[in-house]
Amino acid sequence: MCSKFSVSTTPCNYGANDARFLHSKTSVARKRAQGIKAHKCSSSGAIPRLSIKEFIPHTDLRVHEIVERQSQANNLARQDACRRVEMNPKLLEEAYKRCRNICSEYARTYYLASLLMTKQRQKAIWAIYAWGTRIDEMVDGPNAVYMSKSFLDRWEERLEDIFDGRPYDILDAALTDTVSNFCLDIKSFKEMIEGMRMDTWKSRYKNFQELYLYCYYVAGTTGIITVPVMGIAAESSVSAKSIYNAAIHFGIANQLTNILRDVGED
Repeated sequence: MCSKFSVSTTPCNYGANDARFLHSKTSVARKRAQGIKAHKCSSSGAIPRLSIKEFIPHTDLRVHEIVERQSQANNLARQDACRRVEMNPKLLEEAYKRCRNICSEYARTYYLASLLMTKQRQKAIWAIYAWGTRIDEMVDGPNAVYMSKSFLDRWEERLEDIFDGRPYDILDAALTDTVSNFCLDIKSFKEMIEGMRMDTWKSRYKNFQELYLYCYYVAGTTGIITVPVMGIAAESSVSAKSIYNAAIHFGIANQLTNILRDVGED
C-alpha cells in the first residue's frame, strides 16, 4: 500500500534574485507578492503537534478506563485473587524458550532490549510478542489471501480461552502464564485483533485520521499491554494516565515508521 498524506503546509522560500524580480513588477504583481509574503508569515512551517484526542474517539475515557481496570487488577493480585494457573514448569520453560526464539528471529532490536529487563519481564515480553507476531503473520504473511473474518473471530475466542487459563498450544501457555503473573487486561488484545480485521478488507486510508486509528489498534495497544509488565514505580511523580498516553504514542510512532520503511515492499 502506498498512500500520501499531507500533514503540514510547506512554507514558500524566496532567494535574493526572486525578491528583486517581485519588487520590479507592476502594482498587481506587488499585491500578489505581498499576498504570498503574508501567507508565508502566517505559516510557521512547524509540524503540528498531533494529539491522540484528534484521532481516537473518547481517548481520555479509554485511558481512564485502562488505568482504572489495571489498578483493580493490581489490587486483586495483591490480594491473591488474580487467577493463577498451575502448569508444568518444564512445559512453561519450553514455551518461553520458543517465544524467545520467535522474538529474536523477527525483532532482533526488541529482543536485545528485552535482555536488559528482569527474567520475569523478559519472558512476558517474549510471550506477548510471539502472540502478536503469530496473528500478524496470518494477515500479512504468505497465507494472508486465505484469511477471513471468521478465522479472526475464532482467534478471538481462543484469546478468551487463554485468559480463562485454557491454552490451546505451548505458545498460548506462555501467554496464559504471563496474563496470570501480570494480570493483563484482555480488551487491548481484542483491539489489536480488530486492527488485524481492518487488514483483511482495507488497504487504503482516506486521511491521516483513519491511518492513525489503525496504528492505534495494531501498535498503540502494544504500548498499553506492556505498561503493566514494565511497571510504574510507586514513587513516580508522573501519573499513570500520562504513562499510558506516552505508551500509546510510542506504539503508534513505531507503526508509522514501519509503514514508511515498507513502502517499497508494499
